[in-house]
Amino acid sequence: MISLVILDRDGVINFDSAEFIKSPEEWRPIPGSLEAIAKLNRAGIRVAVASNQSGVGRKLFDQKTLELIQQKMQEALKSFHGHIDLIVACTHHPDEACECRKPKTGLFLQIASHFNIDFHQSYVPAIGDSLRDLLAAKAAGCTPLLVLTGNGKKTRLTLTSELKDIKIFENLSAAVDALLMDLSHDNS
Repeated sequence: MISLVILDRDGVINFDSAEFIKSPEEWRPIPGSLEAIAKLNRAGIRVAVASNQSGVGRKLFDQKTLELIQQKMQEALKSFHGHIDLIVACTHHPDEACECRKPKTGLFLQIASHFNIDFHQSYVPAIGDSLRDLLAAKAAGCTPLLVLTGNGKKTRLTLTSELKDIKIFENLSAAVDALLMDLSHDNS
């Protein structure tokens, strides 16, 4: 039974940029990603986003702008009758020794606390496109899944031995379809 799915944002839900997504205007969804989140919602599965957003710590944009980008994402989801239940972000500069920047598990611990769920006792898929997403998910007790959008194709080539057996999907839509298919088999 899946009650929660955790997603990375940039490269999974929306197109990523080496220059960072610094404004709502720069935020553009990857085709099929918003529909995939809405499918999870319709299946009664909660959706959380755990995202490194060091652009704030680097002073490329401020916290208010990050909130406007997240608001645009939520508004775009409404047209598909979808929503994200919780968004957590690490806004620290990479040089800060925080506990929330992936590959550390702080964002996942925030999500676990919010939903009162033990990832080690539940099946919680965490979908990402970078090695740090996968490592944080695994360390937190989630099941990491890789998508080939964003940095996913490069990440696939650098998978560590502990991640060699993870499932890989073309994009978020394909990953969600597979999760929902598994769920329907479990319920039959």
